[in-house]
Amino acid sequence: MKVLGISPLDKDASASLVEDGRVLFASGEERWSRRKQHSGFPERAIREALERTGTRPQELDLIAYPFLEWHQEAERIEQAFAAERAFAANFRPPALEPLLAAAERRVHERSEPIHGLAEPNFRKRKGWLKELFYTLAGVQPFGSALAAKFYSQRWARRAALEHRHWQAELEAGLARLELRAKLVRSDHHASHAANAYLASGFERALVVTLDGYGSGLAGTIGLGEGGSVKRLAALSFPHSLGSFYEMVTSSLGFQPDRHAGKIVGLAAWGDPAVLEDVLLSRAKRGAGDLALFQNLNVHLSRHLAARFPIVDVAAAYQRVLELLARELVAFWLAKTGAKHLVLSGGVTANVKMNQRLHELDGVAGTFVYPNMGDGGCGTGLALQLSWPGGVRESFRDVYFGPEFGPSEIRAALEEEHLPFEEPADLPRKVAEKIHGGLVVARFAGRMEYGPRALGNRSILYHGREPKVNQWLNQRLARTEFMPFAPVTKWEARESCYQRLAGAEHAAEFMTLTFDCTERMRRECPAAVHVDGTARPQLIRRDVNPDYWRILDEYERLSGIPSLINTSFNMHEEPIVCTPRDAVRAFLDGRIDALAIPPYWVENPRLERR
Repeated sequence: MKVLGISPLDKDASASLVEDGRVLFASGEERWSRRKQHSGFPERAIREALERTGTRPQELDLIAYPFLEWHQEAERIEQAFAAERAFAANFRPPALEPLLAAAERRVHERSEPIHGLAEPNFRKRKGWLKELFYTLAGVQPFGSALAAKFYSQRWARRAALEHRHWQAELEAGLARLELRAKLVRSDHHASHAANAYLASGFERALVVTLDGYGSGLAGTIGLGEGGSVKRLAALSFPHSLGSFYEMVTSSLGFQPDRHAGKIVGLAAWGDPAVLEDVLLSRAKRGAGDLALFQNLNVHLSRHLAARFPIVDVAAAYQRVLELLARELVAFWLAKTGAKHLVLSGGVTANVKMNQRLHELDGVAGTFVYPNMGDGGCGTGLALQLSWPGGVRESFRDVYFGPEFGPSEIRAALEEEHLPFEEPADLPRKVAEKIHGGLVVARFAGRMEYGPRALGNRSILYHGREPKVNQWLNQRLARTEFMPFAPVTKWEARESCYQRLAGAEHAAEFMTLTFDCTERMRRECPAAVHVDGTARPQLIRRDVNPDYWRILDEYERLSGIPSLINTSFNMHEEPIVCTPRDAVRAFLDGRIDALAIPPYWVENPRLERR
């Protein structure tokens, strides 16, 4: 059975072609449109999927879409908010002012200043007229029943209209391709659960999905056995850990749907204890469930961001996210007796939280779906609908995107009048140049599926220089406090990272952080964050031979089995897709050299450092 999976159109629209439970092609529309997290019908990605697999539209059996009809989604939203209003009317959190006063004392008594972005985000402090309005309306940081009603009604109306809009665009796009009659819809979290479990290779596992919103829910707990998933429990929206984190992302001056990862990096610089009690006072916990009081009231996080050092605010939200997720997962691990854990949903892009979940007692193995956000949902539903039954091995790799031949690559280089050569041993040359201090972009083979660059669309550099985070991030116009991630040879994994057991395969897709060993801290300090962790990609020789050889040759020269691997793109652009994208980003990013097999190119427009 051939199924075309289409991910939600509201953000990160993607297309995946799956046959009998095997992914033949998958790509985000953003890679073709060059619009980050593309919203809208993924027509180019669909056409590429069909053309590159030699599939005619009439050969498709089903079109899978991971949301219900818009009116069903609207009904679920209304039901969720009715339950939320009942909860808010009965839940009595402690007064916030005493907790906030204690938090301020902790900041003032700190013996040493926090390094980095220590000031409050004064841009989020409101003028006195707005503060008066919010106070009179009951829409204020401390919350009220009126505030809950205000936020829920506004959110529900907007969400219903958006679902109707995207449904119309989906149906119009499929009609153009004469595929409208084959459309099948699904509960959103069922698609997350399917991709996590079916791609994991585990016979029996606890299946946890966590995201912002999906079909009236914010998360689900399931048990995967024998090739199918049974749902055990659900977290009702808006008690969403995704929304919880979006509030602080916005309040610290970042885009909620795009920059949550920056909060993870920022959090390592702060003291989570400053505001941990404040945030936990708003949560009702226990018995494998979770409820968060006034979770959509952004004025609380704005109030905190304008009053406390932003590193402390970030640290508290990260700590509480980890704590609440650990409590939830630990309960269901104990209840089911499961030894393996699989994760999906946008919240599971939080690599530090994933580390804490993997470290729970009794977890023998962890798998995080490589395209964990909504961009992977179409694939999940397509896998489920075409699955032949039973359990299969996990994904060997996720190089599911397009590949380009030498003639297309040569044309892109000649178009920019770039001199190039064709080395006899390109991997060795790349390693030698990196060892000598060049920043090298690599464009090779099929493009990666999902948000991580996994070597085929990557920028590589040695990790011996701790200050690289400053100058290379500046060169690429990226945030300086964000650490770079390492790629490490599979054979050296245990000498570089601690507590890997059971998550080695997940680490092939850069989905968890790990504590670094002394060797890693000493030899590759540029890839080790201030908290002593790194988010590695482990690479096997049989998965990507030339990429592995670059590391092997570099280790031969330096004695170090790791390099920095960061995505090949300019700031706020998607990862490069085509040879033309690669050449433009190479020149605009002032990268020293480009390895684009079979060619080697050094940047003629750049003065060497």
